[in-house]
Amino acid sequence: MNGIFEPAEDALALWLQQQGYPAYRLEQIRYWLYGQRVERWDDMTSLPKRMRTELAESFGLWTTRIAAHRRAADGTEKLLLELSDHHCIECVLLPGRARWSICISTQVGCAMGCVFCASGLRGVERNLASSEIVEQMARLQRLLPADDRFSHIVVMGMGEPLANLDQLLPALDFARRDDTFGIGTRRITISTVGLPAAMRRLARHTHHYHLAVSLHAANDTLRSQLVPVNARIGLHEVMAAADEYFELSGRRLTYEYVLLAGINDQPAHARELARLLRGRPALLNVIPFNPVPGLAYQTPDQPAIRRFRQLLEQGGVNVQFRQKKGDSIDAACGQLRRAETLL
Repeated sequence: MNGIFEPAEDALALWLQQQGYPAYRLEQIRYWLYGQRVERWDDMTSLPKRMRTELAESFGLWTTRIAAHRRAADGTEKLLLELSDHHCIECVLLPGRARWSICISTQVGCAMGCVFCASGLRGVERNLASSEIVEQMARLQRLLPADDRFSHIVVMGMGEPLANLDQLLPALDFARRDDTFGIGTRRITISTVGLPAAMRRLARHTHHYHLAVSLHAANDTLRSQLVPVNARIGLHEVMAAADEYFELSGRRLTYEYVLLAGINDQPAHARELARLLRGRPALLNVIPFNPVPGLAYQTPDQPAIRRFRQLLEQGGVNVQFRQKKGDSIDAACGQLRRAETLL
């Protein structure tokens, strides 16, 4: 059975044509799915009853099952979704000042091997299909009141987004549509550890989304320890691709830096990072490590964090420290898993 959240119109449009239904029924179906957020085909009351029955027989309204749903005191909510092949992914609804953001996954697990991240502890199983990416958006939207909606998408969940561009880009382009989620290009951010070829491909895409590059170190020796894929890429190539992305898109890049006590949080690291980013129109987003059970890394203490920030600012870096959200339910950066950890 086909899933209804497939971004490509062909399947549903072809089905409508084959069944002899007019093309405007596609707009009506989207209205019920994305405007009214119905949970059942029978709730689409403007459609003929026979049509609703036929749709239910041909298309699954959901291909995922909510295996668990957790809420944190700060308003963050996390869903554990079981896919049709019984693999699991996680996605998150994040509150903000007068806005809601969603954090979505692109793969079952992750192959990048970042040593401090829970998502890659068991490697990667497969890429998500475009429909599974869109379905995360629909699931998270339905956690909000009927008169509310999310306004920002961050592709920072499980997986390396640029390793699944073929499925991610149709999903994001679909989310921009006024008859779906209506999310503006400037309100979509894609995170990557830095895959130069894919970064250059993204720079030439029709829509220029915000790009966040995860650094975690400003030299190849340390970065290859923390982000093993760097050993076959190199920081120079990553930064060159990032510079090209800015040149072609005009979008200021964000650089991410997870701060690990005693590993990459020393004054020499801050000065080296400032030198790397000097002259680049960028925002540095520093993320004090969010603890992951089974990993020995520690969060730096407050004096170390303040010292690191002071040295970056003295070096002329535009820096912000990410506000921790959802850590009480393992929904913060680096804490999402592919296992059934919520059950």
